[in-house]
Amino acid sequence: MQDCIFCKIVKKEIPCAKIYEDADFLSFIDIQPLSLGHTLIIPKKHIAWMQEADNEIITDIFKLTKKLMLAIKNALGCDYVQLSVIGKDIQHFHIHLIPRNLEDDLHQFSIKKYKENEKEMIIKKIVFSIP
Repeated sequence: MQDCIFCKIVKKEIPCAKIYEDADFLSFIDIQPLSLGHTLIIPKKHIAWMQEADNEIITDIFKLTKKLMLAIKNALGCDYVQLSVIGKDIQHFHIHLIPRNLEDDLHQFSIKKYKENEKEMIIKKIVFSIP
């Protein structure tokens, strides 16, 4: 898909703060995080909607999702990692992993800004925690 921002990221036409990459998937920090460490997982192949993905992609992306959820939880010390599958704004199947704490209020979430070097430090913690 020529105009898809995620396809451009996969092709390295647009940079990303990468967390994980293999032959089929790419994971990186969201540029408009709802919490620090908010991560996206995308298939490298353009798939507009989750229901259009074949079963193997679905199985593999959710195995990776669990692996990265555990890494994020261990790295950041959050209580849990919220999973969200949406795609209205960018029609390329993607999964959001949002670090959460029991006392936070999702309804009051707003886009966060990273302090200097904070994003890089969080990426290193998460990458180091991937089994």
